[in-house]
Amino acid sequence: MPPVHVRVPASTANLGPGFDALGLALALHNDVTAEEADGVTVVIDGEGAGKLATGDRNVVARGVAAAFEAAGRRFRGCALRCVNRIPLARGLGSSAAAWVAGLVAGNALAGRALDRAALLTLAARLEGHPDNVAAALLGGLTVSCAGAGGVTAVSLDVPPALAWVVLVPETTASTAEARAVLPATVPRQDAVFNVQRVALLLASLQRGDTAALAVSLEDRLHQPYRRRLFPWMPGVVAAARAAGAVGCVLSGAGPSLLAVVQAGAGAADVGRAMERALAASGVAGRAHALDVDRAGATVVG
Repeated sequence: MPPVHVRVPASTANLGPGFDALGLALALHNDVTAEEADGVTVVIDGEGAGKLATGDRNVVARGVAAAFEAAGRRFRGCALRCVNRIPLARGLGSSAAAWVAGLVAGNALAGRALDRAALLTLAARLEGHPDNVAAALLGGLTVSCAGAGGVTAVSLDVPPALAWVVLVPETTASTAEARAVLPATVPRQDAVFNVQRVALLLASLQRGDTAALAVSLEDRLHQPYRRRLFPWMPGVVAAARAAGAVGCVLSGAGPSLLAVVQAGAGAADVGRAMERALAASGVAGRAHALDVDRAGATVVG
């Protein structure tokens, strides 16, 4: 079997109110080249080089092995080369991208025995939740849920009239810590508040209604509790809005922030305003305007 080349996008989860349900694939990619071998070797360039595991505990390698197992094929090993551009531990789906890349590469090497639905369910089980892996696998804006029968996900188009600006702080965050600060229960009115906002968010994107979109990005389930981890968040959000953003939300579990900007409304200005507000709090970071990735994980060539 010749080597396979897989490209997988970054992703941002939640988009404000869509906690553990919404994901958006972004045009920032990791590339993985994989071929069967005796034993596991992993070469890493870019993000995580010198930090990530380079043996059989590497997440991409574990994904390849999981795909072989699910396909009923014996896994003897693989040689991987990973070119990583997605920052680690920043709320941009680096872990989901690694699992998806490994699963897609392993499935290709194993004869493509698994369909997308099977890959999605397996990826969600390995990652622990479906939002980021659905976006990384399917592309676009994804709505996903897990049930007894596996994961169900739908990929939606995103209006091209919107720009997406991601502010990536130099500081990192632990997803486990970001989940630990969340309460076990929430008031009913907060749950209703978020159900309303998620429904409005999907409707406003479908209609291209930016006024409604601005309201729909509000959240009461996770961001108010996570502000204690990111005390600079309110100032950055306010700066983004003052510079013209429709709204600004935490990207996944953070620490990155995602601003939504109307095309032509100055995405670069919004990014600079976010950088300045973050720097004023004593934290360095860079803003990036990213397109939506509509293809999801692909086997290149």
